[in-house]
Amino acid sequence: MLDTLTFLLEKLFLLAHIKLSSLVPPLGGEPPLTRRCDREDSPPQPAGAPQRFQRGDLLEVPRTLFTHFGIYLGDNRVAHLIPDILPVLTSDTRQIQEMVTNKRLLLGVLSKRASIRVDSVEDFAYGAGIMLNAMDRAVNRSPLSGEEVARRAERLVGAVSYSLLWNNCEHFVTYCRYGTAQSLQTDKFCEWLKSLIRDQRNVLLTALLGLLSMACLGISSSTALPALLVPFTLWMAS
Repeated sequence: MLDTLTFLLEKLFLLAHIKLSSLVPPLGGEPPLTRRCDREDSPPQPAGAPQRFQRGDLLEVPRTLFTHFGIYLGDNRVAHLIPDILPVLTSDTRQIQEMVTNKRLLLGVLSKRASIRVDSVEDFAYGAGIMLNAMDRAVNRSPLSGEEVARRAERLVGAVSYSLLWNNCEHFVTYCRYGTAQSLQTDKFCEWLKSLIRDQRNVLLTALLGLLSMACLGISSSTALPALLVPFTLWMAS
């Protein structure tokens, strides 16, 4: 059952990611996964390659459906926020410190539980190339000093509540590096959602689906109310 739910959510996120990419141009005019690093304009470095990271650097790795962020603390350590259900189920620090699996991550998202944890650069990157301080060009604020960034991240290590839109890994790193929590991925999603709501063709589609549901299931409060309220709400918001 959990594998099926994971598969369905991945397909849903992938569909949203494709629509976001087609509707919202990437910041800076470059594709999200090929943005160059600020430092010497070098391409993303493989996770296993020799690194020149400095304490307080913002590390960014592309994943299948999203981009993951962390703060470099020095000594090959990265602090990052990741959904995880295991701290709710056990206090065994050895188990919790193991690499977070997809099932642990999914259940953490659904239960809105997460941890700000410290992992090695290799475990954080999970085999992907690493972009260095690429977000500095996308935000409108200057980064804090590297030491202040790292100290902010270290103070926040531990269990936290999680929200896919309002408190994710990007909010964590932007708070640490720029002083204000922000998620560019969330902003893009909200823009896509607004464009979806504003499209009046969706009003007609939801009205048609409501009529079909009443035709198939019969007219009752459980079918008539959604058939009227959903198109009306979309019409007023469009």
